[in-house]
Amino acid sequence: MPANKKLLILPGDGIGPEVMHEVRRVIAWMDRRRAVAFDLAEDLVGGASIDATGTAITDTALQRAWDADAVLFGAVGGPQWDTLGFDTRPEIAILRLRSELGLFANLRPAIVYDPLVDASTLKPDVIRGLDLMIVRESTGGIYFGTPRGVETLPDGSKRGINTEVYTTREIERVARVAFDLARKRQNRVCSVEKANVMETGLLWRQTVQALREAEYPDVTLSHMYADNCAMQLVRNPRQFDVIVTGNLFGDLLSDLASMLTGSLGMLPSATLGAPDATGRRHALYEPIHGSAPDIAGKGVANPLAQILSFAMLLRYSFGLEEDAALIERACVNVLANGLRTADIMAPGCARVGTQVMGEAVVRELDKLTA
Repeated sequence: MPANKKLLILPGDGIGPEVMHEVRRVIAWMDRRRAVAFDLAEDLVGGASIDATGTAITDTALQRAWDADAVLFGAVGGPQWDTLGFDTRPEIAILRLRSELGLFANLRPAIVYDPLVDASTLKPDVIRGLDLMIVRESTGGIYFGTPRGVETLPDGSKRGINTEVYTTREIERVARVAFDLARKRQNRVCSVEKANVMETGLLWRQTVQALREAEYPDVTLSHMYADNCAMQLVRNPRQFDVIVTGNLFGDLLSDLASMLTGSLGMLPSATLGAPDATGRRHALYEPIHGSAPDIAGKGVANPLAQILSFAMLLRYSFGLEEDAALIERACVNVLANGLRTADIMAPGCARVGTQVMGEAVVRELDKLTA
């Protein structure tokens, strides 16, 4: 891989800057020890951008994201911005990035690492060895469909409107991502919708089935209603390899799956666009834990999800599988050594803060490459 790939860092709000600082340690380590260099740029996003510029993301920041080879995103939002209008809230930033960069496929792995088996609220024999991937369509569906809004009816009452819309093309492109991922894993895809009560769900099921028969006959495909999938994720999550689903169901199911692992503070995500003629694709990587304003500034946040998001960036944007696996192994080893942030604290372990956890990952990287 050529050196000096362009990486845009958007720390955001709350604990975002704190956990992003620890990723910068890992990036600096790679620059020193792995001969992998990045041209780093940083900009404001979310509430921090609103306070400084009046908007959740500026056109300049969007252009920087467009020009970058990958975007590393922190988190946005907080109570100080809760009174803003729906169209001016901090979360608009991530929606604009997804929409304008064409980031249609959100990848959320749910992995139970051996040192954290007891951190889950489920029994160890249910979740031990869990490794599933949820592929969520992220630029269509009810979050982007029109018509939408709130209208006043003749009697003075109000009615809220959101529209679930999917086209064949939108379904096919996210399903291809799921099938391609499955080929590198256990070769199984479960497509999730509500075909029994929603026309978009029926179209989703028919389209995914037709795509499998035409292009992926070697991949095992099953279909499941979204409500049953939620139940099955709690009942027997290891039955799944790759789940592909729409925007709304993916939002709900991926958060449910994340808690199988014990903590939101452990889970990364990637959101990918379509590859161009050269194979380059826009991509954004972020932890799924949010800005956690209640602990912001206290130095207790878990930085591992942000660090693991960087590992996903290395894998999916730059093809650096060895380096991605190295960072993931370092994170697991630190946990195996008994270090814990507050969200994953367990008896007999040492409770540490954000900075110490980040330092421990870098020290472990040194050991692994000695």
